[in-house]
Amino acid sequence: MNRPDIDEYFLKVAAVVAERSTCHRHHVGAVAVRAKHILATGYNGAPSGLKDCLELGCLRDELGIGSGTRHEICRGIHAEQNVIIQGSLHGVSLEGSTIYATHTPCNLCAKMLANAKIKRYVSFGRYNDKAFKELFQEAGIELDLKKRPPLKITCLD
Repeated sequence: MNRPDIDEYFLKVAAVVAERSTCHRHHVGAVAVRAKHILATGYNGAPSGLKDCLELGCLRDELGIGSGTRHEICRGIHAEQNVIIQGSLHGVSLEGSTIYATHTPCNLCAKMLANAKIKRYVSFGRYNDKAFKELFQEAGIELDLKKRPPLKITCLD
């Protein structure tokens, strides 16, 4: 049995978090980690307690709006936004942390992550918005794009 390295491990956790997504287009998960400990998780979906796209349908699909554009039309909150919000709700600073996510961020999320003072972003998927790269470079956020980890869970029973 091959033990996953730490990046693969937390990317797998992000993939499991993404399973909670209520978006019809992308299931995105994010995990904030510092010193190999999970600080917060987030996935994309409607604000807590409100109707989501699984119940209401996707307005972006109905209007023919392409991925990576016109984010204000969507009722969902991105996984990176939710990981920051969850940290805040529970009094946990994400400063100096690494975000493991199933997709690269949109530019708006990248700005929020820069203000949260994260130091590293690790992902295996690419979102249809590349504007974040220049912002990350300017903010000193290390970007690490990995291969998709095997999503099989291996354990000895």
